[in-house]
Order: sequence, then structure tokens, then C-alpha cells
Amino acid sequence: MLERLGINAKEAEKTLMVASSEKKNQALKKIAEGLIENTDKIIEANKVDLENGEKNGMAKSMLDRLKLDKERIEGMAKGVLDVATLPEPVGRILSATERPNGLRIEKVSTPIGVIAVIFEARPNVTSDAAALCLKSGNTVILRGGKEAINSNKTIAKVMRQAVKEAGMPEDVIQLVEDTSRESANELMKMNEYVDVLIPRGGAGLIQAVVKNATVPVIETGVGNCHIYIDKNADLKKAVDIVFNAKTSRPSVCNAAESLLIHKDIAKEALVAIKNKLDEKDVTLVGDSKAREIIPDMEKATDADWATEYLDYKMSVKIVDSVEEAIDHIYKYSTGHSECIVTENAGTAEKFMNQVDSAAVYLNASTRFTDGGEFGFGAEIGISTQKLHARGPIGLPELQSFKYKIYGDGQIR
Repeated sequence: MLERLGINAKEAEKTLMVASSEKKNQALKKIAEGLIENTDKIIEANKVDLENGEKNGMAKSMLDRLKLDKERIEGMAKGVLDVATLPEPVGRILSATERPNGLRIEKVSTPIGVIAVIFEARPNVTSDAAALCLKSGNTVILRGGKEAINSNKTIAKVMRQAVKEAGMPEDVIQLVEDTSRESANELMKMNEYVDVLIPRGGAGLIQAVVKNATVPVIETGVGNCHIYIDKNADLKKAVDIVFNAKTSRPSVCNAAESLLIHKDIAKEALVAIKNKLDEKDVTLVGDSKAREIIPDMEKATDADWATEYLDYKMSVKIVDSVEEAIDHIYKYSTGHSECIVTENAGTAEKFMNQVDSAAVYLNASTRFTDGGEFGFGAEIGISTQKLHARGPIGLPELQSFKYKIYGDGQIR
């Protein structure tokens, strides 16, 4: 079955890689329309997944990731339309030179080819990934988790029909309906058909792909994100930023997991932040200095500093300096997103220059690490690697390049 999907994807690639921007945008608009028109069907399928998740004891934070409603489907459709409005990424001349022998050499952006995406209980990834791949001239093979299979099947059917109505091969978008571990393992080794594989999910999924795949992988990131409250922080900003970064949607990778506070502002800041976090019943675990301020706080273990909770829980450490905060982040960060809250420009610059993560913030919530928020229309994931793609994976990251060499009979 997977080999058939691979053959179909390679065949559809021939059409998509040379499709005009107008044609691709038409298909994207049809997809957006299809998602809105089929909202009730998608919600109905999603309810089945939610019921199954509840029966299987899925955590509330994961059920939130899985859930689709009218507003979220409208958001999915908007994301697709946003991608349609972005500049055409294919065929851009990245550089051009002329050699002494008269050869003119152009470096031109081109689609990667066939992109496979393995993801978990996030059905919105189905449309985000498909839209970005289509606009960037890549065919896509989607393999979601069993938790969202009914939602994904319905969304994929809508998108394939929309693409067909736009006059393009429906196989530019394909879904692996077999959610067994075997199908994932086989997809990881389809070197003959898959040009790059992008995993999107928890640490277990990402590491399984990185360790087992023989096809090239863009490693997306687990998000152990930190917020450092400097001694020169605006306390109101600090409270609002931590509350938003931790509680607006704790189940996502850009949610803050660790809080670092300078000792000079620790008592005032930690009490104010805890009072706000109590509104959402956030559990705090801390070091000895934090527990002196909040005596009933649980003790943080070494494992806590490295944990992506994806829940209403946060670790707290009191530090003596910005240097100590940076060292702590270096030791425990997953390289996703970090934030400093300060009004001191020099301290801010030091933090932003020395912290080596994909996104580094000054006085803003880590929740903005998102393709849509960055103006990329959507994203397939957040890359925490340093080769080729880093941060939200948008259209430019889904491009390769080739050299076009124009001559007039030159020989060597």
C-alpha cells in the first residue's frame, strides 16, 4: 500500500513541480472552501476520535490538541488561504553570476519533491502540511496517529476532492490510513520515493524517526521552553507573559515549561506570578530558594528541569545572574523557544545573542513561535536543528535549489 502511495506521489510530482502559481492558489482556495462547507462532517468524525480518546484515558491536554470545532476549522481554512496569498517560492533566482568563459549560472529555488509527514493527535496538521507542500510544489504523504484517524480521513478526502476540482492530480495529497507502527517504520525507509520526512509530535515520535529513518529527516522539536525574569523586568509584563505562555494552551510545543527568576526580584515576582497561575491551577515545582518563598511548592528534581510537561505544570529556579540563567538554558533547553523579560537593553542583547535556540524573545510570550504568527501562513512543525531549516517550517524551508547554466557552445 505504501509503495503505491509512493508511486502515486512521484507521478503527481511531475505535474505539481511545474504548476503555475495561479493553479496552485486555485487549489488552495478550493481546499479552504471545502473545509468550511464540510465543517459538520469533520466535526462528526472528530467526535468519534474524541470519544475513543476519552475511552482510552487520553489526557485532557491531548484531547485539547485533538479537538476540532467550528472556530478551529475556520482557523484551518484561514491558514490555507493565508498560504495562497504568500509569494510564489518556486523558480526564484537566488543568485546569478557570469563566468569569464561566458557561462551564465543561476541558482534557482525548486521543490524538494515528495515530503512525508508523520504526526500525532493534531488533525489541523493535515491541512497545514498539505497547503504548504502544495504551494511549494511538493507532493505530500501524510501519516497521522490512530487518535485522529477519523478526522484525518475526512479532512484528506475533502482536500483531495478540492484539488481534483481545481484540475490537478488528487494524489498531490495522500493519507496513510494504516496507523500501525509497521506503516510508520516502512514510511521511514522509503528512500526510493520519499525525499524528506518531517516528524511532528512528542519526544518519543521524533526520536523514533531520527533513530530509525533511512530517508533524510528534518528534526522538529520538543519544546522545553524557558522564561527568564530579569532583575530589571517590568513585573506586570512578566506576570502576563508567563501566564499566557504557560496556560493559553499548555499542550503545545511553544508553551513555557521552565521559569527562571533573578534573586533580586524573586520574592515579589514569584508571588505575583503564582497568584496569577493559581487561576488555572498550575502546579509549580522549584529549587530550594523558590521553596523558601513559596513553602508549599513541591521540590523540583533534576528530571523536572529537562521535562516538557505539556500540562499545567512548571518548574521554577531562582538564579543569581543572567549568566546563570543562560547556563541553565544551555544545559536543559531543547533549542525551541526562550524568553527574557527585562527593561535593560544590554542584558536583553546579551541573552538574545548567547541563547542558542530557534526563537529567542524579548518581552513577549513564547506562544508566538508559530508559522502563522510569523507570517508564514502555516507550518509543518518547528525545526530545532541547524541544517537547512530552523524554527517554523514554512515555504522557503520546503525548497531545494538547482543550478541552471546557460552557454553558447563552451567546452572545457
